[in-house]
Amino acid sequence: MKRFFAVLIVLAACSPKVQPPDPESLKPSWLKTTPYQDGYYTGIGHSVKDGTNNYIQAAKKSALDDLVSEIKVNVSSTSVLSQLELDKKLTEQYQQVIQTTAADEIEEFELVDAWEDNANYWVYYRLSIARYRQIKEEQKQNATLLATDYLQKARQAEKAGERLQAIGLYFQAFRSLEKYLGEAIRVTLDGKEILLVNEIYSSLQSILDKVNIRVTPAEITLNRRVNQTTQTVTAKATYKDNNKPSEGMPLAAAFEKGAGDVYPTYKADGTGQAKILLTKIGSKDLEQTVAIKVDIDALSGAGSSPLYAIIAKTLNVPRAQVDLKVQRPIVFLTAQEKTFGQQKANFQISNKLKNLLANNGFEFTDDKKSADLWFDVTADAEKGSISGSIYITYLTSVIKVSTVKESKEIYATTFDRIKGYGLDYDKSSVDAYNKTMETLEKERMNELLNTVLQ
Repeated sequence: MKRFFAVLIVLAACSPKVQPPDPESLKPSWLKTTPYQDGYYTGIGHSVKDGTNNYIQAAKKSALDDLVSEIKVNVSSTSVLSQLELDKKLTEQYQQVIQTTAADEIEEFELVDAWEDNANYWVYYRLSIARYRQIKEEQKQNATLLATDYLQKARQAEKAGERLQAIGLYFQAFRSLEKYLGEAIRVTLDGKEILLVNEIYSSLQSILDKVNIRVTPAEITLNRRVNQTTQTVTAKATYKDNNKPSEGMPLAAAFEKGAGDVYPTYKADGTGQAKILLTKIGSKDLEQTVAIKVDIDALSGAGSSPLYAIIAKTLNVPRAQVDLKVQRPIVFLTAQEKTFGQQKANFQISNKLKNLLANNGFEFTDDKKSADLWFDVTADAEKGSISGSIYITYLTSVIKVSTVKESKEIYATTFDRIKGYGLDYDKSSVDAYNKTMETLEKERMNELLNTVLQ
């Protein structure tokens, strides 16, 4: 019996060990090599099962993005997109937007397989190329019918003299086909075969070309403290062929050179006019420009569409501009800076202030009557306690700004008891002055500028 058990032990020791399967061998073939199915677009998606997301939905989105990347966007040589581009950037932007939006519009895709392990989830989708093209062709036909209807209505409105209404209808026609800008869609209209997108675009540009924008005055001189003398210019929109006012024409105003605040949107009145209000000059440039244009976004109602934004950049939009000759504010500066009641030889705070103002576009004068603003600086340091070998000084400083013409104080700030340290009182007073200048530059200067330039 003992011999029998000994034999069993020997046999068990000699038997081969069972190896666990290789994890890679368990994966399906579509994860080992990129799958290809004739007649289908395919997409593989992956997500990590980390407990922070819906990993199934994440993998599905990843798979559809992969699937859409196989769909190529071709641009016809006779399309409006091809005719307008000066380089390949426009086409590349269009292709990118089309593929990005396509992922949200894919229909009738099907799940082929899914596989997961403890940490990952994979999914495999496919889409019939023939069915995809059939759906897209049906969508294009519907869009073509809608765009043709808008085009006919726009032409009728234009013939009736309702040009503003016609522009809106042309934009609606154009927007109906914005996903097909790269295609040559041919239709027969009024007995004539036309490229639909091209015809809509050229009709829209043609009516915009008839609009003329003028501004009066075309050049103005103003101080950076513009709100002290509110500036307005008059924009007038008319039609070139009959000189009639473009009543109701939406206009947009913005700085093209320089910076500042100008009320952005307007609508021409019955005489075609609009008052453009300039409220603030934010740049120290001496020459600046404000442009007044036909407000394309208001006319089209499609400013949020990325496809529309691409094509809108190519439209020649009627515009005019106002040239601004900006005068720098002139400052009269006075100062009294002391240390322990004694006048300082070097006025540190006022010199720092003058330097900061000069860098922000201010000029200076010794004649108070010729100045726009009067800056007055006072400062004095007082002795504090002594702690061991450290001497403490407290500095209090006040900066006041007044208008010279109205003698009205418009700004004041106090640096109250800024503490300085040193090995004697002179050194601690220098430290207090340095800290005050640092506070002026980093904490108070923006507030000062925003106030005095309002």
